Amino acid sequence: MPASERKVRVGVVVLPQQRWSQAAARWRAVEAMGFDHAWTYDHLAWQSLADEPWFATVPTLTAAATVTERIELGTWVASPNYRHPVPFAKEVMSLDDVSGARFVLGVGAGGTGWDARVLGQDELTPRERVERLQEFVRLLDLLLTQSSTTWRGQWFEAVEARMVSGPIGPRRPPFVVAANGPRAMAVAATLGDGWATTGATAAEAGQDAWWRGVGELSRRFDEALEAAGREGGAVRRYLNLDSGAVFSLSSAEVFADALGRAEELGFTDVVTHWPRAEGVYAGDEAVLEQVAGQLL
Repeated sequence: MPASERKVRVGVVVLPQQRWSQAAARWRAVEAMGFDHAWTYDHLAWQSLADEPWFATVPTLTAAATVTERIELGTWVASPNYRHPVPFAKEVMSLDDVSGARFVLGVGAGGTGWDARVLGQDELTPRERVERLQEFVRLLDLLLTQSSTTWRGQWFEAVEARMVSGPIGPRRPPFVVAANGPRAMAVAATLGDGWATTGATAAEAGQDAWWRGVGELSRRFDEALEAAGREGGAVRRYLNLDSGAVFSLSSAEVFADALGRAEELGFTDVVTHWPRAEGVYAGDEAVLEQVAGQLL
């Protein structure tokens, strides 16, 4: 089905584990197969892959922008765990420029894993992480919409931070705010151009329970948008299909079922992962190609 006829857009995460001489072909392939957006994780190290090769996010996306022409490119997702809005806004502005306004900023509160303590930080409570996220997003918005910013908050400061030239599009790159809890959802509903979720139910509870949790989150986000005074259609909704008990690319049939369920729940976009040879997201690359051929 042509992308123009599909109601739900589909994206692929390419984990930054390969040297660019190998990785470039994957980014080209995601675009050539007809997917709508491509992402990479924004971490310094990640869960079970912490002792495996892992390359930097911004250089990877910059390189991806030079080998693609159409597809949107984004962070899945950036966080304040080891980033400050001022230098990061410069990187976002530059990615926007190199990509020809195809960059999408996925952003979240940051977890409690490797990235949260790599700089020797104190562990934050969930409330503190959301408060920090709100400041992070607000300051990024200011930095990317005006040429000079002076701002002081609880977590971040900016003193005459210059952003001359700014984004090349008519406005700053879209912000897709990851949120599962009510406070983070309020940030997404108020400041986001999109909302992303991994679902609220652990994969161990089973796939049906995970989907019920996703449905409940979608309903709660409707309420958050209403509280923020925004229309439902003003914010895109992104679902990470691979946070449940079943890898979405286990088969083309599994993926088609997930796509249909996501559409029924009001999601405008879904995200899957390029299959890995083993471990997390293990699967067959042929299924990705089959999905692209049959559904995209």
